[in-house]
Amino acid sequence: MHDDTPAPAPPGKTLVKIAIVGRPNVGKSTLFNRLVGKRLAIVDDTPGVTRDRREGQARLGGFAFIAIDTPGIEEAPEAALEGRMRQQTQRAIDEAAATIFVIDARVGVTPLDQRFAQMLRERGKPVILAANKAENAAAAEAGVLDAWSLALGEPIAVAAEHGVGFGELQQAIEDIIAQAAAGDGDAPQEETAWDDPLKPLRIAIVGRPNAGKSTLVNRLIGEDRMLTGPEAGITRDSISIEFKWRGEDRDWPIKVFDTAGMRKKAKVQSKLEKLSVADSLRAIQFAEVVVLLLDAQTPLEKQDLQIADLVLREGRALVIGVNKWDLIDDKNAASRALRETAERNLSQAPRAPIVFLSAETGRGVEKLIPAATRIYVDWNARIKTPDLNIWLKAALDRHPPPAVAGRRIKLRYIAQTKTRPPTFVAKCTRASDVPGAYRRYLVNGIRESFDLWGVPIRLILEKPDNPFADG
Repeated sequence: MHDDTPAPAPPGKTLVKIAIVGRPNVGKSTLFNRLVGKRLAIVDDTPGVTRDRREGQARLGGFAFIAIDTPGIEEAPEAALEGRMRQQTQRAIDEAAATIFVIDARVGVTPLDQRFAQMLRERGKPVILAANKAENAAAAEAGVLDAWSLALGEPIAVAAEHGVGFGELQQAIEDIIAQAAAGDGDAPQEETAWDDPLKPLRIAIVGRPNAGKSTLVNRLIGEDRMLTGPEAGITRDSISIEFKWRGEDRDWPIKVFDTAGMRKKAKVQSKLEKLSVADSLRAIQFAEVVVLLLDAQTPLEKQDLQIADLVLREGRALVIGVNKWDLIDDKNAASRALRETAERNLSQAPRAPIVFLSAETGRGVEKLIPAATRIYVDWNARIKTPDLNIWLKAALDRHPPPAVAGRRIKLRYIAQTKTRPPTFVAKCTRASDVPGAYRRYLVNGIRESFDLWGVPIRLILEKPDNPFADG
């Protein structure tokens, strides 16, 4: 999972936003990926792959700006999925200082291109007209000439997939940045590096399709940023959004990742869904805290448990969010049953925090980020070596390691080697012979003594450095 959040602007500077818009399948996401220099957006030949708008910091000729990838604009009723996608694009156009309007040079101008060009002209913002897929100049010539009929200025022939035509595109974008800077009474600035004093806490929201992940993200940030609806599988890309959460002791910058729903592997057949699931898996690897969002009406099914197991094997901190809690009648019985199931099946993270909420109504959502920040602190916990060895001596006195084949196992020393998750190395004779049950005894002892519940703990047993230690 790439980190697609734009870098912060230098003090007093705001990077210009430029929205990339056009019909489905004209190459908007390919152009977006080329501008930001990473494969952030999923690209496929299927029309309508992009459904949410995505932002990324782009660079051309030493100048930085924010590129916004948008869903393909189609004519459809407002309530339909395509209509809601169009609303996402319209919001991006309104937010941006300018627009890159992409057409397919091989197809030429369509009636839909004409209608949306009219919409852009009415908005009165600068428009760069890009005739994409022009790698074959002869085949694309008619389409490029046809683009003049849109009355949006001179079309720029580009091939986003091959990086063709980006010199002219760069000049047009630099002119827009200069105009925006002049409007602010300032000159355009070349890209510079600066320090971000407090990096945001990265939280991925994962779960089965239709669990309410996008609705929850919208509720957390306080706006309809993510496309939502009754249809399962609306989200395809993993989209990151930053916001500030005011905690008891400080403000927490949060970067939340909305991800595509993850179905059982056997049901994932299409190439596009495989790409979406792979993007969700990368989001888990990139996150620090993962919120597994359950549907309260069908909680902790086999697929939920498999996702939780994946999160913990990756060493991420886990929070369980139980959505649609407002639809449950006997909340006490349902809560008790869910906690028992979690304790029984998630032994790698006993007492993992569980938050009951309704993303639709907002009830209980305010408890989610505090739970995530608490588990994040434990995930970063570091225990002093003297305290660990005092604990180890007491643990060995209570329950010495068993003898194997008549020979004793000796644990001599333990230290924490890393955090995120807490990882411990113990020097141990005949380390490979230590039974799994005794390893669990040691891990649970660390949890109880140092209050590290709910986070994965890794314990590595190594042979002592002394080659005569077994003697």
